[in-house]
Amino acid sequence: MALKNEYVIGGAMLLAMAGPGFADEAVTKPWKGDAELGIVKTSGNTSTQSITGRGGITYERDQWRHAGKIEILNSSSEDVTTAERYTVTGKSDYKLDALSYVFGSLGYENDRFAGFDYRTTEVIGYGRRVINRDTITLDLEAGPGARQTKFLNGDSNNELIGRIAGLFAWKVSSTATFTEDLSADIGQDSTIIKSVTALKAQVADNLAMKASLTVRNISDVPVGVKKTDSETALTLVYGF
Repeated sequence: MALKNEYVIGGAMLLAMAGPGFADEAVTKPWKGDAELGIVKTSGNTSTQSITGRGGITYERDQWRHAGKIEILNSSSEDVTTAERYTVTGKSDYKLDALSYVFGSLGYENDRFAGFDYRTTEVIGYGRRVINRDTITLDLEAGPGARQTKFLNGDSNNELIGRIAGLFAWKVSSTATFTEDLSADIGQDSTIIKSVTALKAQVADNLAMKASLTVRNISDVPVGVKKTDSETALTLVYGF
């Protein structure tokens, strides 16, 4: 799928889907968002280029919290594409009280280097903030769902899944925050585990730098595809 088309599709899905994160009290401004971009380019003996980008938006009012996110990764070496991934997710939470909520989420992923054309996921479940301190929070979620995968060879697979996830945040200082976002989608045919470890430091009112490590493991992959891949990124983040 062409890069231009992916941006159009991703943008449209992001506007259509929305979903939240932490189970906080209502915020003064219902809309929040951020966008981040990282670019690495080398030349000389080896010519490489990597682009990673992310955009997220959250709307929270009364008992509802909605959030959407789009992520893009594109890498090339000697003008040959070596990685290309597009991910769009949406999530809606309904707060039961100050710490608990029920949620529904949708996800779309396109990654031809992982052996599939696209993958969609739907999950409903229950979440609760089990640690709620001024500087440390921990949200845990669990619920059932379904996953549909279309492989590059034309085959497709539909399966039921169970998701468990946790989001840990530690405000290290007034300008720095450490987060660990870990999830496992356990299916009948394969299990997908994803970990995103990040440290974000504020450099101006709306500007921050973020260093992150993303590791993903898929238990069952096509022949010739590695089960585990990782991505280390340094990005500039603008919040609004």
